[in-house]
Amino acid sequence: MLRRHKGRESASSSDSTFYQLRPDCAHNVPDTKFKIKIGKTLSVRKWHAAFTHHGSLHIASVLNRIQSGGVHPAIRGEVWEFLLGCFDPDSTFDDRDHIRQARRIQYARWKEQCKHMDPHVGSGKIITAPIITEDGVPIKDPLVLLEAATPDQQASLISTKNGDEADHRLTDKQTIEWKLTLHQIGLDVLRTDRSMVFYEKKENLSKLWDILAVYAWIDKEVGYCQGMSDLCSPMIVLLNDEADAFWCFERLMRRLAREFQMHTAIRWG
Repeated sequence: MLRRHKGRESASSSDSTFYQLRPDCAHNVPDTKFKIKIGKTLSVRKWHAAFTHHGSLHIASVLNRIQSGGVHPAIRGEVWEFLLGCFDPDSTFDDRDHIRQARRIQYARWKEQCKHMDPHVGSGKIITAPIITEDGVPIKDPLVLLEAATPDQQASLISTKNGDEADHRLTDKQTIEWKLTLHQIGLDVLRTDRSMVFYEKKENLSKLWDILAVYAWIDKEVGYCQGMSDLCSPMIVLLNDEADAFWCFERLMRRLAREFQMHTAIRWG
């Protein structure tokens, strides 16, 4: 939590110190222009000093620091939660603890609902091939089925002939549209920030995929559009908890929803 956060800062630090790049990609990534400026950058110490005893934030002083020298990478996740509107600056530490817990529970419910509709969600893996036709007929592609299966389930799937069990056609249009986007989300996730060491871990890729899959379901007017993975990726990197990252992304999308709604309208005609 914010009040327990500990961070170190250095005048010579830059983004590259905190966001490690893969050696084979480092030469293709432009050098960051951001440098920590003592006395101008919003530092860990200045950030903590901006809170009252009960936890209210002096937002004006924080914004002045950000405008003059940016935000220290060690606290960007916490700062973004306020800048994106996840928390009211006048809220207390206890207020935010309660809000955060309630949001984590809500996200878990939505994720479980999505998992019930498609077991790939929350499996720790992602899919990159279609799992359903536009008519609602499930596609029993062995490669897709194996992606989300456990080792024991994989052995069973390999020994089972395709078509042994009758598939049931889906009729709910919203569910069909959601399932049609899942493999596209997977393809985009695999292309997102691939120069970062962070995404060499499959668990981080699956976090990004899960968040985008859940968001596509709960915001049916927007769904999923290309470009969302690039917007969501920083949330995954900066915030350890998947639910916290989801809510930051959800708040960001409230500001950008109109642009994506136009894209969705064009896509679906």
